[in-house]
Amino acid sequence: MNEAVSATPYQDLTPDVILTAVESVGWRTDGTLLALNSYENRVYQIGIQDQKPLIAKFYRPARWSDAAILEEHAFLKELAEAEIPVVAPLADASGDTLLTHAGYRFSLFPRQGGRAPDLEQPNQLEWLGRFLGRLHAVGAVRRFEHRARIDAQALGHEPREFILKSRFLPPELAPRYREVTQLLLAGVERCFTRVDATRCIRLHGDCHPGNVLWTDAGPHFVDFDDCASGPAMQDLWMLLSGARADMESQLGHVMAGYRQFADFNPAELWLIEALRTLRMIHYAAWIARRWDDPAFPRAFPWFDAPRYWEEHIQVLREQLPLLDEPPLALDA
Repeated sequence: MNEAVSATPYQDLTPDVILTAVESVGWRTDGTLLALNSYENRVYQIGIQDQKPLIAKFYRPARWSDAAILEEHAFLKELAEAEIPVVAPLADASGDTLLTHAGYRFSLFPRQGGRAPDLEQPNQLEWLGRFLGRLHAVGAVRRFEHRARIDAQALGHEPREFILKSRFLPPELAPRYREVTQLLLAGVERCFTRVDATRCIRLHGDCHPGNVLWTDAGPHFVDFDDCASGPAMQDLWMLLSGARADMESQLGHVMAGYRQFADFNPAELWLIEALRTLRMIHYAAWIARRWDDPAFPRAFPWFDAPRYWEEHIQVLREQLPLLDEPPLALDA
């Protein structure tokens, strides 16, 4: 889709518009709202009279098609019906989950509290593995038709070209950036080639610890805004961190739960550093694309400075040898 509709897409999304939007579908607000931490979309906790608050998510104009958003909602419904702990959108009286008001598309969700998971706890890693295995088992049943695909083109080549043409990359650093990203993307392609038959399934797509909330009843997954088609490893690698030995231990605990509910192709272990590399390249381009949104300069004030790009290029260079290292060991 064309994302350049407005440099300030949320300038008319005032508190009055937000509350009126919620009330337009039958809820009685108490006049309170709290902005939550979200940059791509705008997300608010809305007070509801005599009931628990709701979460209102206003989608960034022109980012996703209606069909893509509805496909996300259908996936969430499918997961919820399989008793997988996700937060699915609420339907209005007509059964619609994608709502509109004053030119904005939005959805409402029940508020679900929780804390960040403790990824140093083996039992929590195994618990997450079980639910991700169940999520992927459902995700493998059918395919997305309108959602993005996780691959080197979308997350690597396209963002690289955007950065090279942008005003953000200092001209004196452009040759270094061009060289290192060219080498990295060649390495990423080698990693994907090593996976003989990467199974492409429906995924959460952005399953970092911040999108997992933990309660005494266990984890639940939030923010499926980036749900996509891709390899299972996309939802697994962000649970791993630290030295190689630490990641192998963490992976073992995750897989102990995951393999109870889903098959895993060990060749996908080659994709861990490849997917990490693509995320690094894509992340910088994401900020650059959104820079005209006032929320981004406030949140990332260091981005528009040569020092950031020097450090970014150095971090990318450190990824190069990792792409050809043997993958993490996983017990059979």
